[in-house]
Amino acid sequence: MIAVPSPATVERIVVSDPIALATTAAERMLARIDANRGRIAICLTGGSSPQQLYRLLATDRWSKRVPWDRTHWFISDERFVPPSDSRNNMAAARDIFLDRFAPKDHVHPIRTGAGDPEQAANLYEAELQAFYGAADLDPARPLFDLVLMGIGPDGHTASLFPGYPELDERKRWVVGVPQAHVEPFVPRVTLTLPPLASCREMLFEAAGREKRSILARLSQDESLPANRARSIGETVLLADQAAIGE
Repeated sequence: MIAVPSPATVERIVVSDPIALATTAAERMLARIDANRGRIAICLTGGSSPQQLYRLLATDRWSKRVPWDRTHWFISDERFVPPSDSRNNMAAARDIFLDRFAPKDHVHPIRTGAGDPEQAANLYEAELQAFYGAADLDPARPLFDLVLMGIGPDGHTASLFPGYPELDERKRWVVGVPQAHVEPFVPRVTLTLPPLASCREMLFEAAGREKRSILARLSQDESLPANRARSIGETVLLADQAAIGE
């Protein structure tokens, strides 16, 4: 198992508005895809922050640029609710773009139909390791080409919450979280920091005035989960002007 990188310089990109943010995120995703002539792995995120990006990927202009036959789609965390529930992260991505373009066996959801979050975590860890071809992560061979990340109002990212023991997990790739720190207060399943770090690029997205206070806190508190999540490659914070402020 690789160690989680120490906090390092994060490239900050500020754009005018949410549309420009989604376009920039799409360009960065396509650049990572174009750089890999073999099998591609993208790790998506949930919540509202990536949905404009997902809608872009559903358009002709962007969907035609994706080599769907070589690209696999994973998810950083999931709310332990059925796929039919509107709170299910991967179901939202599937509804917006994946089911229209991606081969069915290239979409890798967390199995929330398993008995409990721990069972679902074990199943997803086994799936990730089978895809990777090893149980130990090699810094020279990242698991993902791109990991999308959000930032919650409490500084959480994926479903790694401040003060929760899952934040310090270093052996397991995926864990169950009995209860979330913020709404919706349902159990979660989340990747831990080492597999999230195993990527060529980690791309945080933050849009809107409601992100301004947590971005300010992140500049002062290195212990927050969103400050502890770092790529072994590049780490980028992509924010719009409303989130950054004047």
